[in-house]
Amino acid sequence: MILRFVTPQDCPALLDIYAQYIDTGVTFEYDLPTREEFTARISGICRDYPYLVCQEGDRVLGYAYAHRVWERAAYQWNAELSVYLAPDAVGKGLGKKLYAALEDLLRLQGVLTVYGLVTLPNPPSEGLHEAMGFTRQAVFPAAGFKAGVWKDVVWFRKDLAPRPKGEPEPFLSIRRVPRERLETVLAKHNRGK
Repeated sequence: MILRFVTPQDCPALLDIYAQYIDTGVTFEYDLPTREEFTARISGICRDYPYLVCQEGDRVLGYAYAHRVWERAAYQWNAELSVYLAPDAVGKGLGKKLYAALEDLLRLQGVLTVYGLVTLPNPPSEGLHEAMGFTRQAVFPAAGFKAGVWKDVVWFRKDLAPRPKGEPEPFLSIRRVPRERLETVLAKHNRGK
């Protein structure tokens, strides 16, 4: 099993995984995006943030990515994480593996805090965030209507590094991080360290 950066060829496999969540409360999206829409989303995220795939043999088991939480410049040291796993891959530690690698990559970019937005109830995702050291920050009751009911959502939060004294270094796009540093992070997580 390896973690690697997403490629355009991964889109069909990732879309197949995501499709399994469309009729659930896990995503608030009602309709499955087209392949073109999904490819454009991946490309947009990859401009600035890491997007990882977990693969075993020829099969993609899951994926995770980071993206901007809020648009204003003062928020640039934050990122939101998302993870989606094939149903038979849930509960095997893959979410933790993907999140841990994302966190290390985001530290290279200067991200100080990560967030996760989880629809309630979602025991696997809630457990993942809690096991990874996230804390519940806020619950928004009846935030969305999906799968026939009103769903609450919870924001989870985790600090990756302390706040510096004075002005922090600006956020560094993933494209500006030296490739060898990115590969070192993936190699570490692929060795299981």
